[in-house]
Amino acid sequence: MYIVAIAWLYVVVLMSLTESSFIAGVSVLFFYGLFPLSILLWIMGTPQRRRNRRAREASELQVTPDSDDRSGHKPDQ
Repeated sequence: MYIVAIAWLYVVVLMSLTESSFIAGVSVLFFYGLFPLSILLWIMGTPQRRRNRRAREASELQVTPDSDDRSGHKPDQ
């Protein structure tokens, strides 16, 4: 996925270098390259962020001790 993003940025940078003015080049770089690519990468990264959040929440649930026994001692049987 990142190789496509890098290739697209390369094409957009070359497109922006061929523009007639500096402002036009910066506009092309932003509106054809950085802005759409940031949205695309954010959308494509959503499933991974969701998996990371679920794994973090699951590990936090496993690490926290039981709320009934705050002293850390096991009750006698």
